Amino acid sequence: MVLIEQRTGGTGLSGASVDTVAARMRALRTSLPPKDGLAVFNRVYLAVTEEIGRSLTRGAFDDSRAAATLDVLFAGRYLRAVDAVAAGLRPPACWRPLFQYRRHPGVRPLQFALCGINAHIGHDLALAVVDSCRALECEPEGLERDFERVGDTLVALEERVREELMPGPDLLEVADPLTHLLASWSLERARDAAWSSARLLWRLRELPDLSREFRERMDAGVGLVGRCLLTPYAGPSSARGVHSWQSGSDSAFRR
Repeated sequence: MVLIEQRTGGTGLSGASVDTVAARMRALRTSLPPKDGLAVFNRVYLAVTEEIGRSLTRGAFDDSRAAATLDVLFAGRYLRAVDAVAAGLRPPACWRPLFQYRRHPGVRPLQFALCGINAHIGHDLALAVVDSCRALECEPEGLERDFERVGDTLVALEERVREELMPGPDLLEVADPLTHLLASWSLERARDAAWSSARLLWRLRELPDLSREFRERMDAGVGLVGRCLLTPYAGPSSARGVHSWQSGSDSAFRR
């Protein structure tokens, strides 16, 4: 088991391991209602984390310490968003759509899963690479091969998620707009963009004002994509629950 004891970029995960973050996700799985949008994403992410843990055990990564550092700091950004909401604070803009719409009756489980993946890959992954470079005192290029292996695990899981959570044939007609919506987003493209963003942010580390502006724009842009991914579809039982959701929805994250 690899412990992350280096500088962790303010993630609050010093001394953590892949097993530690997986245990935290299992606790969330137990505490959340199964249909909660956050629970849907958490189940997906737990599967990813467990698979990466098995890969580390098999020695599948070129540098196990670097891969574990990236995985733990990456997971830490998701867990910090969860903690922020639990404390009544605003999470990053990229995560707000998932938390705001997590109980919306017109949003399908696949949408919740991909919205969370979008937030985590589109925003958190680039920052986790920078955090890892600081912790390991290396350049982004030193993490590239392990970054690609982690990304390959995510892409494979996304394909499985689409297969398992896509509505069945009985909902094909109402799901047709949903199919087009979800086909417009690609994890592979998001992963490529995250790598480019990480390299750019690393070069901007000596220009804090410009780096902060870039991070804010990235966060807002990913949040906008997340809102689009959670567009409710007109399912047969959706209309009955929309009014009650609107009256009970947490407005703290609305901009």
